[in-house]
Amino acid sequence: MAEKALKTSVFTWEGTDKRGAKVKGELSGVNPALVKAQLRKQGINPLKVRKKAVSLLGQGKKIKPLDIALFTRQMATMMKAGVPLLQAFDIIGEGLDNQNMRKLVDEVKQEVAAGNSFASALRKKPQYFDDLYCNLVESGEQSGALETLLDRVATYKEKTEALKAKIKKAMNYPIAVIVVAIIVSSILLIKVVPQFQSVFANFGAELPAFTRMVVSLSETLQKSWFYVLLCMFAASFALKEAHKRSEKFRDWVDRTILKLPIIGDILYKSAVARFARTLATTFAAGVPLVDALDSVSGATGNVVFRNATDKVKADVSTGMQLNFSMRTTGTFPTMAIQMTAIGEESGSLDEMLDKVASFYEAEVDNMVDGLTSLMEPLIMAVLGVLVGGLIIAMYLPIFQLGAVV
Repeated sequence: MAEKALKTSVFTWEGTDKRGAKVKGELSGVNPALVKAQLRKQGINPLKVRKKAVSLLGQGKKIKPLDIALFTRQMATMMKAGVPLLQAFDIIGEGLDNQNMRKLVDEVKQEVAAGNSFASALRKKPQYFDDLYCNLVESGEQSGALETLLDRVATYKEKTEALKAKIKKAMNYPIAVIVVAIIVSSILLIKVVPQFQSVFANFGAELPAFTRMVVSLSETLQKSWFYVLLCMFAASFALKEAHKRSEKFRDWVDRTILKLPIIGDILYKSAVARFARTLATTFAAGVPLVDALDSVSGATGNVVFRNATDKVKADVSTGMQLNFSMRTTGTFPTMAIQMTAIGEESGSLDEMLDKVASFYEAEVDNMVDGLTSLMEPLIMAVLGVLVGGLIIAMYLPIFQLGAVV
């Protein structure tokens, strides 16, 4: 247990080699004395050994799922190359710029060095390693095929993160349109429209209804822009808190978002892809189907699919075939059900589910690319309508000026 208390750090060193040439580098160690001893073993005379300064920027970086995916891929590569587990942690840790990620790898290493299994060390960090991840690593340790299971976990994490990135890309475009439209309209209403108001005051005629509406909106924004902005932030914060705290609200959002045009179809297909990818990964790792469906339930990311998966799990536990149960839910697409049926009949369920996941991931990719191409002219059209509408509202009274004179 004394080993657990030893914490490694990265040290920068300068020295001379056997020929007297100056050399420098970085090395992990518990303290400077041990680092110097290690350097002397390599025939280097250490002159300076200092603990590497921690970058404030690197220290503030959060650990993202993509960091975990990269760590998993590196671990899988190291294990396949025959590198011992503890040494793999050191090699990976030294190459990380994110100080928080380096600290996480070091903490996991200390747990393993103290005699705990890799899976149990990961379970102590549930905010980074979910049950699915830990269960697959545990299966690998028990079966003696840790490198194979780590490779599968790495592939799963990479595919999942790639899919999430595509979904974010699809969602960002509509948000960008709304934000740009609001900013441009606000600038015109606050800065441009007031310039026309002094001109309108000398007309001596009633302004068109459309112009009066724009002028009224401009006056409201000039007087109360701070309160409008505050209300927008308050509404955004309230929705975020409601989504975080209320399960009913989250479920309503999940159901509603699947009904949206284009975006709903993308999210639906991404949920099918996650369902198939997770089930294929866990089933291929030797996890019993009923237990595998437990992991799938939380990985789909949508209450509609979570409820459907829970129903499928209950049906399968009573002896019903997976494809038949999927059909009774009315949630899964026909293609996914048919591929699952073929997989069950041929004894290659994991392979068929993997193909289903790949198919729907490609579908999502194509739809996102199509949405991107569609949104570019749509942004121009929306901005054109807004800006053009405001300009028309300002010039309508000028067109009537001849009649007044």
